[in-house]
Amino acid sequence: MPNRNPRLGKGDLINMSTYTTHGTCAREINFDLNDGIVKNVKFIGGCPGNLQAISSLLEGMSADEVIKKLKGITCGEKTTSCTDQLTIALQAQMKK
Repeated sequence: MPNRNPRLGKGDLINMSTYTTHGTCAREINFDLNDGIVKNVKFIGGCPGNLQAISSLLEGMSADEVIKKLKGITCGEKTTSCTDQLTIALQAQMKK
């Protein structure tokens, strides 16, 4: 069952998730998904300034829009990126 979050209104429920990344500098991504809306994205590891900015830009965006914009982005010679890993995490969470 989703956790209650004091940042939301009384009785609101959210789906708090943690995803362990693969092939990126960020080791983990934490995020809330509430009725298909992405909130509170936090990357653990990786490029702190860039990932903090990306997290801020994604706040309140629909998961579908995040996936549409970020899926398939790579980083350097890697076959994935921190943002691509977020899309994988969101897709997995949406299937639950």
